[in-house]
Amino acid sequence: MTLRLVEFVVAGNEASDLLPVRSTALLRAYGARRGFWTVLDEGPVERCLALLLEREDGGWTARHVLADAGPENGRTEDGEALAHHDGWVYVFGSHFGSKAGPLRPRRAFVARFREDDAATGLVPVHVVRNSFRLHRAVNDALAGSPLTLLPPGERVRARFIVETLARGTAREKRWVSRLAPGDLPLNVEAAAFTPAGTVLLGLRFPVTDAGEPILVEIAGVPAMFGAEPAWPGALRAYALTGVTPPGKLTGFRAITPTPDGGYAAVIGSIDALGKGSVLLDDHPGGGDVTSRHVRFRLPPAGSADASRLVGEPVRDLAPFHHVEGLAEVDGRPFYVTDEDHRVALWVG
Repeated sequence: MTLRLVEFVVAGNEASDLLPVRSTALLRAYGARRGFWTVLDEGPVERCLALLLEREDGGWTARHVLADAGPENGRTEDGEALAHHDGWVYVFGSHFGSKAGPLRPRRAFVARFREDDAATGLVPVHVVRNSFRLHRAVNDALAGSPLTLLPPGERVRARFIVETLARGTAREKRWVSRLAPGDLPLNVEAAAFTPAGTVLLGLRFPVTDAGEPILVEIAGVPAMFGAEPAWPGALRAYALTGVTPPGKLTGFRAITPTPDGGYAAVIGSIDALGKGSVLLDDHPGGGDVTSRHVRFRLPPAGSADASRLVGEPVRDLAPFHHVEGLAEVDGRPFYVTDEDHRVALWVG
């Protein structure tokens, strides 16, 4: 299948993730027959929402969506993953840090907005910053799972965990109690809700000791936004097998549900080459890895080894290293790639 390139310039920024628009009111407001949400990866979430729209005449256009996070304006950064649930669009922060560390509390957030609101003007966005509560829940779930994880490496541990603890302690931050010296830094890159209302978080890091990408299933995300907020908990962790090239490390880049009850995903490098990544200093096998489109299903209840998911290759996306989003619509794949100061949509 040949891919067709559609290029956009949206606030001089790059795109993360690709989520089909479900709101007919929103499409009608823009005169579009099809559309996708993406999140721009620099700046606070309320300034980083964008629409990629296919007009009725077949042409494409991009719209930078104006939003307001109220008291949380300017207090988040690095939105990475988008997911639909019950009329809401959820945005997940990376929960990571810069490429040289340390972890950044501004990236430990989940936000949501009503998709229909984007049809009528300024979009109210509800932001919940979790102060490393999700980091703690996921690390505990990984530690209690049967998976064998790749150790983070001494530089990764020092820059992302030890330095974060030191900074938090010096500034008397209460969140230091949610970090431990043996923790792994999390890089959340993908998300999808399940029919049960849980969320599959696709991690770019950590990975298993065999270099396989990891999913963590989270319960209670919508409850974060209630009148009396509750914090989510991690249920279980999964490794995706059979799709990582020998000798390489791969992490999740995107996840989307499929009509048959399964999931499609993009896997690829654990970090970008040539940008001072401490992860790649410690784990060079995770850098020069091209992206792959794969599929998988969650195991049925009572499976003997519920922690291992068998991946099915769909398409090798070489030479692309930076496929950031995936959607499958009407049997056609759509991909968005991370390009310098532009948004590149590839249409199957």
